[in-house]
Amino acid sequence: MDATTLGSLLVGVGAVAAALVAYLGKRGETALTGYSSLTGTLQKERERLDQKVTELNTRLAEQAELRAADQAEIARLRALIPPGGQP
Repeated sequence: MDATTLGSLLVGVGAVAAALVAYLGKRGETALTGYSSLTGTLQKERERLDQKVTELNTRLAEQAELRAADQAEIARLRALIPPGGQP
């Protein structure tokens, strides 16, 4: 095998290797872009759910305050009724 054939063979192998590296690089870039997009979507979903949980906790706190007020009113009204009698 002379030097020209060996050089051509090495150039061909180099071209195939370069194409393979470019393919894998593009594939990795596409995967990274997809991962970034998925991460962004998940973060938006998490923010939306965090806001919903905050709203529900606020609503529960309001309900607890109303219940406490109702319990106080019931206790006040019971105190007005004489034992064993009508008000």
